[in-house]
Amino acid sequence: MTAPLAAALLPLALLAPAASPVSVQEADFDPATAFVPPAAISYAQDLVPYGSHARLVTDRSTPGRTALTLIATGLAPDHEFPVHLHTGDCGADPAASGPHYQDVPDPVQPSTDPAYANDRNELRLVLRTDGRGDGAATAAVGWRPRPGQARSLVLHAGTPAGPHGAGDRVACVKLER
Repeated sequence: MTAPLAAALLPLALLAPAASPVSVQEADFDPATAFVPPAAISYAQDLVPYGSHARLVTDRSTPGRTALTLIATGLAPDHEFPVHLHTGDCGADPAASGPHYQDVPDPVQPSTDPAYANDRNELRLVLRTDGRGDGAATAAVGWRPRPGQARSLVLHAGTPAGPHGAGDRVACVKLER
């Protein structure tokens, strides 16, 4: 290779590689009061015990589409958790995660209008665990979250009814940005 050609190609070699269209994030659930701020917080140890694990696989390989898979281990057995993207960060107060992330935000919050609060406008999963407390769920939407606005993935209490209300936030995973 000639010196001028090598000099011309050097800036290309220094460019950062393009972001992968598939990202994987792993976290163990800890208390919000942990010494090191946790990447995943449990608010209900009976449903999401400390040390249980979440793996998030986000696939953006298809233009204008997002698919999210949640794989969890060590949660309450034989339980159904509704799971949603939220706009706020995980914090000591479960409400810190804010409202559900919506592709087209409802001007009225909390959003209950079916024109906004639906499976096309929100990324929703239902995680069902087996007898060991392990489960996986996948959902896909025909849009991509606006950069920096989907900050957490929240597990809600779901069913069966217990000490937590069905919509109570029982765990939160901070999303990498």
